[in-house]
Amino acid sequence: MTQNQNLLNKAGLPSHLGWGYLGILIFMMGDGVEQGWLSPYLIEHGMNIQQSASLFTVYGITIAISSWFSGVMAESYGPRKAMLMGLLLYIIGTLGFVGIGMAKLDYGAMLFFYAIRGFGYPLFAYSFMVWVTYRTPQHMLGRAVGWFWFVFTGGLNVLGAYYSSWAIGRLGYENTLWSSIFWVLVGAFFALVLNKDKFETKASQGSKWRELANGLTIVKKEPKVLLGGIVRVINTTAQFAFPVFLPLYMAEHGFTTKEWLQIWGTIFTSNIIFNLIFGFVGDRMGWQNTIMWFGGVGCAITTVLFYYAPVWFDGSYWAVMAAGVAWGALLAGYVPLSALVPSLVKEDKGAAMAILNLGAGLPVFVGPALVGILIGMIGSAGVVWVLAGLYLLSAILTKFITIDKAKAAEWKEAKEIVSE
Repeated sequence: MTQNQNLLNKAGLPSHLGWGYLGILIFMMGDGVEQGWLSPYLIEHGMNIQQSASLFTVYGITIAISSWFSGVMAESYGPRKAMLMGLLLYIIGTLGFVGIGMAKLDYGAMLFFYAIRGFGYPLFAYSFMVWVTYRTPQHMLGRAVGWFWFVFTGGLNVLGAYYSSWAIGRLGYENTLWSSIFWVLVGAFFALVLNKDKFETKASQGSKWRELANGLTIVKKEPKVLLGGIVRVINTTAQFAFPVFLPLYMAEHGFTTKEWLQIWGTIFTSNIIFNLIFGFVGDRMGWQNTIMWFGGVGCAITTVLFYYAPVWFDGSYWAVMAAGVAWGALLAGYVPLSALVPSLVKEDKGAAMAILNLGAGLPVFVGPALVGILIGMIGSAGVVWVLAGLYLLSAILTKFITIDKAKAAEWKEAKEIVSE
C-alpha cells in the first residue's frame, strides 16, 4: 500500500475506490448545472408556472423510481453496468431535452426527455454507493458513506452552482446545459475507467429477476430496512418543503431574495462539511446514536429555531444564517443511515440500499405535498411544527433499527485490531 493510499484509508475514504469518489463529484457537478435557473428561464421563454411545476414533478418521479432501481440493478448486474446505464440515460435525456425540447420550445419533448434524464444520476451515483457498502470494512463504513455524501452534495449543490454561474455568462444558457455532457463523461471516465476495483457478489451470479424482486420483499424479510427507509424520507422532507414557503415568510420579515439565497446556499455548504464530520462521529459514537440525537432531535430543535429566528432576533440576518447553518449541519447527522441500513442484512445489501435510495428520492414530492396539504389549514408555523415532529418521530423509529449483537461485537473487535 502506498503512502497516499494509507492516508486515504486513515481519512475513512477507501483508497481502492478513490477514483470513483472523484468521478461522482464531477458527474454530479455536471448534473447540477441547471439548478436554480432552469425554471425561471423556461417561464421567460413562454412556459407558464404550472407547466414548469409539471416538468419538475415528472423529473422527480423518475428520480424516485431510478433511486429504487439503482440498488437492485447494482446488485443484479454489478454497479459498473448500472452506472453505465445511468450515464447513457442522462446523455440521451440531455440531447433530447436541449436539442429538441428547448431548441423548438416543444413542451411535450421537454417533458419526455427531462423524465429520461431523471433516471440518470440516481443510477450512476447510488449504484456507486452500493459498491461502497460492499467493498468497505464495517469499522470505517460510516466515514466512507460520509465521503460519498460529501462528493455527491458538493458536486450537485456547490460546484454545479458555481460552475453554472461562471458558464452562463460565457457560454449562454443552452450551451451551459450542453457542457454538462462533457462533465458527466469526465466523471464517468474516473469512476468507470480509472477505478479498477473489482466488484463481485453472490447476488450477481444468481437470478436477475429474483434480485429485482428482493428490492420489494426485503422489507418483509427484514422490517428494520423499512424503518430505515421511512427515516430516510423524513431526513430530507424539510429540505424540499422549506423552499415552497420559507422565501415568502422571510420576505415578510424584510429579507431580500438575494439574502435568502445566500442563507440557503450557506446552509448546504455547512451540510457538505458535516456530511464528512458525521461520518467520523458515527464510527466513534455509534451509527444509531448519531442518527437519533444529532439527526432526529437536533433537526427538530433547529427546524423550529430556523423558523422563529427572524421573530426572536428582530430580523437579524446573521441570527437567521446561524440557525440555518445549524440545521444544515445537523441534517448531516443522518449520514450513518447509509451505513446502518445495509449492515442489517448479510447478502441483500443492494435490496436494502434500494429501499434507502427510494427514501432519498421520495422527499422531492413529500415535502412540497405536505406544504400544499397543510399550509391552508395550519399556516406556515403549523407546517414547521409538523416537520419538527417528524424529525422526533425519526429519532424514535431509529431506536428500533438495531444490529445483531454478535455482528456488532465482531465489528468492534475488527476496529480494535485496526487501531492497534
